[in-house]
Amino acid sequence: MNKKLITTTLSTLAIAVGGITAAQASDWPERPLTMVIGFNPGGSTDIQGRVLANVMEDYLGQPVNVVNQPGAGSAVAFTRLANNTDEGYTFLFGGTTALTFTPIISDVDYEIDDFEYLAALAVGQNAIVTSAEQPFETFDDIIEYGRDNPMTYAQQTALDQAIIENVAEEEGLDLSIVPTGGGGGMAPLVLGKEVDFAYSGGTHAQYTPSGEMVVAAFLSAERSPFYPDVPTLMELGYDYSIEDYRTIIVPEGIPDEAREALISAAEYASESERFRETTEDNTFFPVVFIGQDEMEDSVRRIRAATEEVMGD
Repeated sequence: MNKKLITTTLSTLAIAVGGITAAQASDWPERPLTMVIGFNPGGSTDIQGRVLANVMEDYLGQPVNVVNQPGAGSAVAFTRLANNTDEGYTFLFGGTTALTFTPIISDVDYEIDDFEYLAALAVGQNAIVTSAEQPFETFDDIIEYGRDNPMTYAQQTALDQAIIENVAEEEGLDLSIVPTGGGGGMAPLVLGKEVDFAYSGGTHAQYTPSGEMVVAAFLSAERSPFYPDVPTLMELGYDYSIEDYRTIIVPEGIPDEAREALISAAEYASESERFRETTEDNTFFPVVFIGQDEMEDSVRRIRAATEEVMGD
């Protein structure tokens, strides 16, 4: 993979405002639902998803049970979802890089057209983090230290690993990769100084206010509004970024009434104080509501841009 921008800049984001009520026009759902999260408990996706499940329960009038299916940066969860046949009663809440990047470099048993992308509810805040007790703080500090010392990096996805491995090759670093099942697995490794630095999809928000963890750089195309002084990798001269959205995803071809109910529940959640408080105040993700048409276009646009870069 050459040194190029992996994804394009963020789309224009808008919260759709409408007359949302908890009353449903159809009888769907008639039984409990399952929300699949492709990472271990304790990470940002899990924290957001559990609150989202509670809010959706209130709207839909049925329990929404959360099931964690970690593995391969959520590729395991997507594989199981692609083979699911319960017509919308099982859906995934998570990021989109397992669709826009992972199938390009890995042999997975699903493809982008196996799913429908019903609604995005938050913009990803992907970061490079380290412990406040390490002898480095900024990304430039990490690179300088790594030129003289072997380093370890905790990854969560194939995409963040590919980016960091390319940076390490450019800078001549001796870097070892430590796989994790998500933010819940990454955090103790960083805080215990068992790795030098790591990828965080948002778990850092639990540890930066206390000063235990430091954000060295962001992998987003633009700076985080919650860490305005922290640069992006692009600003530091590494032309890599990750465009990602926390999205409700279902197998392709679910019934219309299931699709409509889930989208309405997602829109309701985007305006819920509980979901906003958890997502913005606790995990530092901007809340949005991006509907199905725009998300279908966005996922395919990002995938095409990534394939072009990988083809170079």
